Parts: sequence; C-alpha cells; structure tokens
Amino acid sequence: MNSQGCCSGGSGSPIAGGASQGVLQEHQVELAANYQYLKSNKFRVGDSDTASLFDNLCSNYLYMRLAYGVTERLTMSVESGYFINKTQIGLKKADTVFSSGIGDLILFPRYSLYTRNTEKSRTEITLGLGYKIPLGKYNDSTIVFRDPKSNKKYYTTSPPTIQPTNGAQDVIFYGFTYKGFPNKKFRVFSNFIYIKKGWNPLGQKFGDYASIGLFAGKTLFKKLGVTFQIKGEWVNKMKWDHNVDMLALYNVDVNSTGSRKIFFAPQLSFSHKTLTVYALSEIPLYQYVNGTQVASQFQLTAGVSYRFFVKREMIEKSEDDNNTK
Repeated sequence: MNSQGCCSGGSGSPIAGGASQGVLQEHQVELAANYQYLKSNKFRVGDSDTASLFDNLCSNYLYMRLAYGVTERLTMSVESGYFINKTQIGLKKADTVFSSGIGDLILFPRYSLYTRNTEKSRTEITLGLGYKIPLGKYNDSTIVFRDPKSNKKYYTTSPPTIQPTNGAQDVIFYGFTYKGFPNKKFRVFSNFIYIKKGWNPLGQKFGDYASIGLFAGKTLFKKLGVTFQIKGEWVNKMKWDHNVDMLALYNVDVNSTGSRKIFFAPQLSFSHKTLTVYALSEIPLYQYVNGTQVASQFQLTAGVSYRFFVKREMIEKSEDDNNTK
C-alpha cells in the first residue's frame, strides 16, 4: 500500500466536510450531524494517472457536533466521528482489508474578533483553536496467514488508509470571515484550517494539513440555499522515526506522502426556522501527489443542523422582572 491515507486516518482533516463555522448567539445551542461517503479507484504519480495498486478505497463516516454560545463572542464545540467502515478492496479478494470504529474527539473553541450588523450587511471575523484527541484504533491489524496445522494466526498492521484515527494529538488553527447582505439574500465567506499533526506511539507524524475555502451563497424562495465553494488543500510529507522500517512494519511508503489539490464544491441547503438540511459534493479540479498515491475521486456529504436557546425562558423572566420594578 503506497498511500499516506485520507480522512482522520491519515493526511486529511478530521472535520468532515471542512465545516465553515462562525460563532453562535449567547446561550444558543447547535446540534449537528453529517454523513460522509468517500470512494476512489484512481491512482496518480504526480499529476498523471497511473495503474491501480488496489481496486478501490471507500469509507462511510458519521460526524457529530455539539456547540454552545458561551457569550455573544465565544462559542465552544465538542465534535467526534464514527467510521461505519473504512475499506480497501484489493485486486484479489484475499487482499481486501477494512476496519470500523470511533475516530477522534475535537475540543474546538471559537472567538469572534469583530462583528458588525447594519440594515444592509453583516460582517464577522472569527478565530478558533482546536485540539484533537485520538479515541479510536491507529494500530489495527489484519490476518495475513493462518497455519493450517497449528491454526496459528500471523498479523500485519493495516495501512493508515483504513485506520479510524492517526493515533496522534493534533492542534487545529482556524479562521473564518463572513460578509452577508440580508436584503439581497447573498453572502460571501471564507475559512482557513491548519492542522499541526503530532507524533503517534508508532513513531509516525503524518504531514501537516492546510486548506482554504472561498464561498459564495444565495438564498432562493426564502428557504433554499445555493452555495459554491473553491477549496485549495495542501498536505505536507510524512515524518517518521528512522529506526523504524515504515514500509515493512506499517505499509507506508514515506516517499508517497503529501499532496496539493484544488476542489469545486457545490452545496444545496433547505432551512425551516432553526433547522437546516444540506448536501454537498467535492469535485477535484487539480491534484498533484508525491510518489504514487490513491487520488481523490468522489466525496458526498449530507447533514442536518438544529439550533435553539437553552436560557430563553430565563432571559424572558429576567426582563419581565425588570419591567415590573
């Protein structure tokens, strides 16, 4: 297997869909979840197609977020994900490997540096600093041989592409800017994510990850939202303990790690009061990978978000008490 991996098991972002988030209102709660499906049978050397090393790679991922507006400027969220399956289907049936399980826990506070609301526009600049804690397996193994006489089993560590987590504690730097025009029902915004990857117990440090997304959105018929995104993504090369044979022990060719990609991501959403349902797909426009790696091909994310206030009754009661004094 000559690939660093994808999603939280390797090179990518553990935030499914590259969520673009500002801050909530004070005492507002957001419950959000999305489902992400990923599949690819494309391989590349540099920016050129090449022969397949295995049949395909696919995953089914559930991502959940609970966020709370601590103040009008500070929002705290707790996020995690669960892989229903991560599967690498081999050219031969016997070479197929898979795993499932919980991925990472992310603690993600965000603070609004600047907010300005007028009749014609709304502006927001927000920064975030997250911390990713691995909860799932990073060293899961696969049976490679069973002795027919003794029934003894021999294992090898599964490739990073199918591990639910990379096993490292990572730091997430986040930036978000927003400019909305309510009267025109139009908005433009952007986000920036940089993930400083840590070392895991196997002596692996997967390459740091960075992405920047530029968005433009329009509301139609009061409830239907259409958003277009251009996203650039960069992944650095992997680092490792040079006393460890990464290829022999962990199925990682360190020369085939790191990439640069550009995606186009159209999104549709439907909102009713404080409930929003959405779906988006990331379409690769350009890809350059170091060495030989599985390329991005098809990714679909569908999710739901619900917001409500937990202290509205208390706030209203306090206002009524003040009015009677």
